[in-house]
Amino acid sequence: MGHNPTLIIDRKKLLHNMRLLVSMAHEEGVRIALVSKVVCAHPAVIDCINHSRADMLADSRAENLLRSETSLPKLMLRVGMPEAADEIVRASDVSLESEKATVLALQDAAARQNKVHRVILMIDLGDLREGIFFRNWDEILAFAKTVKACPNLELYGTGTNLTCYGSVLPDRENLGILVQITERLRKKLDLPIPIISGGNSTSVQLLLDGTLPKGVNHLRLGESVMCGMIPGTYTPIPGCYQDAFRLDATIVECKEKPSYPIGTLSKNAFGETVTYIDKGMMKRGIAAIGRQDVRIDGLTPLDPNVEILGASSDHLLLDLTKCDYRVGDTVSFGVDYGALLSASTSAYVRKEVVGL
Repeated sequence: MGHNPTLIIDRKKLLHNMRLLVSMAHEEGVRIALVSKVVCAHPAVIDCINHSRADMLADSRAENLLRSETSLPKLMLRVGMPEAADEIVRASDVSLESEKATVLALQDAAARQNKVHRVILMIDLGDLREGIFFRNWDEILAFAKTVKACPNLELYGTGTNLTCYGSVLPDRENLGILVQITERLRKKLDLPIPIISGGNSTSVQLLLDGTLPKGVNHLRLGESVMCGMIPGTYTPIPGCYQDAFRLDATIVECKEKPSYPIGTLSKNAFGETVTYIDKGMMKRGIAAIGRQDVRIDGLTPLDPNVEILGASSDHLLLDLTKCDYRVGDTVSFGVDYGALLSASTSAYVRKEVVGL
């Protein structure tokens, strides 16, 4: 493998996080879909989900769902497009939808495949990503009626997404609106609509506080179980590990050099204007990892004496002045959700499972 960086997956810690959050949710009558997309549905993570007592496996890519070996119902997270309807029905049991044209295509696909596909109607509560805007009741009702009229579809629930785009945090008020809309639909259409999916990992805070509105009975959790943190506020979840994943890279150069570039300065290879601080001579290290491998901003050196200076495509520049690292040594980093996503997606990052 040469100098390839390695993403370490600690199965024991990850499974602990999953079981803790699933158990906490189940005590409140809330079902959990565990989301595998951030790790590209790595088989070790799918195995953890299978042993976590979760209620569903969720992902945003059909490819991931199709190759995930599980007996759990599969939930497609990314709103579909009509031309992908066959693949969505083949890959998932349930999907999040907001467009009538896609629903009609799903009906045709489900009929061809002799299946009943479940649809969760997405409502935009103000975060301004996917969903019918919550004030547009006529559009919401028309969509729900369209699903009801399709013999191979079931209006399985309503759902919302918060924080991912507009940074809007879930609370009693906005999730309460989702509950009200669902109850109104149940009465109007005489349908059970069993699921009210109240968002993602940011809603874990409401579970912890005991303020999740009554009626919300489903959450889609990724970052909270993978990183042990509540996104948005970046609060560690009590009892969860924050280090179920770690990124290791090899030091390929270690030399005394100035801290300030010499010569006329311009933009770097990524079109950025970088400000440098002159700290005099320093022990500068290069680790064999770069922007093509990982989102550098999401890395935190586990050794507090290591400082990240910057990165190019293939090289991570480090200040090792206070350390005793040599060429060939390994330097380790904690990863946030964005770094985990990019490292998991990169073909150049080796994946290693520990804690079996």
